Amino acid sequence: MSLAMLRLLSEGVSSLSIRTLLVFLVVFLLIADYMKKRKPKNFPPGPFSLPFLGNILSMDFIDPLKGVEKLIEKYGDIFSMDMGSINYVIVSNFEMVKEVLVNHGENFLDRPEMPFDNDFFSKRGLTTSNGHLWKQQRRFALTTLRNFGLGKKSLEERIQEECRYLTDAIGEEQGHPFDPHFKINNAVSNVICSVSFGDRFEYHNERFQELLHLLDKAVVLHGHPVSQLNSFFPSIMKYVPGPHHTISEIWKQLKSFVQTIIAKHKEDWQPTESRDFIDSYLQEIAKDDGSDGFNDENLVACTLDLFVAGTETTSTTLRWALLYMAAYPDIQARVQAEIDAVVGQTRQPGLDDRTSLPYTNAVVHELQRFSNVIPGSVPRLTTRDTLLRGFFVPKGTVLITNLTSVLRDKKQWETPDTFNPEHFLKDGQFYKREAFIPFSLGKRACLGEQLARAELFLFFAALLQKFTFRMPQDAVPNLRYRLGMTRYPQPYRVCALPR
Repeated sequence: MSLAMLRLLSEGVSSLSIRTLLVFLVVFLLIADYMKKRKPKNFPPGPFSLPFLGNILSMDFIDPLKGVEKLIEKYGDIFSMDMGSINYVIVSNFEMVKEVLVNHGENFLDRPEMPFDNDFFSKRGLTTSNGHLWKQQRRFALTTLRNFGLGKKSLEERIQEECRYLTDAIGEEQGHPFDPHFKINNAVSNVICSVSFGDRFEYHNERFQELLHLLDKAVVLHGHPVSQLNSFFPSIMKYVPGPHHTISEIWKQLKSFVQTIIAKHKEDWQPTESRDFIDSYLQEIAKDDGSDGFNDENLVACTLDLFVAGTETTSTTLRWALLYMAAYPDIQARVQAEIDAVVGQTRQPGLDDRTSLPYTNAVVHELQRFSNVIPGSVPRLTTRDTLLRGFFVPKGTVLITNLTSVLRDKKQWETPDTFNPEHFLKDGQFYKREAFIPFSLGKRACLGEQLARAELFLFFAALLQKFTFRMPQDAVPNLRYRLGMTRYPQPYRVCALPR
């Protein structure tokens, strides 16, 4: 009986055409994809999702921020998108973002798995780790940064020293047009390098300049459409040539750079002496207290996190700053007049001057608001089922807080689409705004916020104390942005006229 049935089955299969088998396979895959992506009741609305591709046709790869604006207009301040096999929920406007990051902060505390992060960090370090490991590493990093001057006069003096190096380097241009990009990058990076590595790098150091150029290239390539596709379809894109493979090679080189510095630290490390973050971490590893969180892999990841985050966002904001000052000479002149009246030309501006320089402080804050260098913040992962404004967001959903919508929220800012320092002034004094959240909110807000705030004020005040920034003759400021790992300006040249 069984042999007869097998014979019949064999004859039936052989009689099926290739076309029939393909149709069956396609139908099976469509049903499997539908079951996998099936939305729960009351899930946030979103555009129609295509099988396998999701909402890829709804994306604007040329200007993703504009594309998100159109979706907000259609679906509101909370909507969903499917990209490959990943469900995303995007929340916008200040009240909505605050509800997510503060009121429900514990529910959105983790980071999702992303292709580039998995390749090089494997859920280690400060940015991509989760749970106990993240709390442990973040707590240690904050304590160590404070030990090396964060919030103290000693770190302020380090920044002021770097301000002198930067103004000297810019002064060497003698008022001729130049690209300030990598001078600014080097100066800002030197601050975090002095804390992390115990050393700074000269502006003519060829190896360090090469690394800064590699980091910049990675920032740019992250915005390439093919790199974006890699984030959504990594299992397919790993077989497709493109810039995402170049990014991987760049990360390998940056990681190798950090590993080399750590190896040198190990050679002359003194357990009783702590010169910098790496030394402090090596001490923690040596304690061998049973915690597997402190090891060489996490040391590399944490140090690389500090280096990249401590370089890119602050330097990008300062690049915007010089461009905006050249574009708005009246604002620049008012800042300079205030610095001249309060600080003069004989000493450097300090952090204690902030209260006496309300307009300058307001301009620094407006630069951060308007340049908006991290427009979508870093993605979060929903750790438990959550209700948001009546919508059900299940555990495992990737959530993106749209910081652009907060920093340009019409309900929070009088002239949201205009560069206007008056947003941060009231009766001539600096006015703090609750919706000013370029560093995000909650427990997972930017670890380096305090350092970045100090750097932005001191570098900006020092530069405008010494120079007037203007565009080269017949050049017009190009304020259009480009989008990669950050929102950054088009390449430009500027003249720094000594004052």
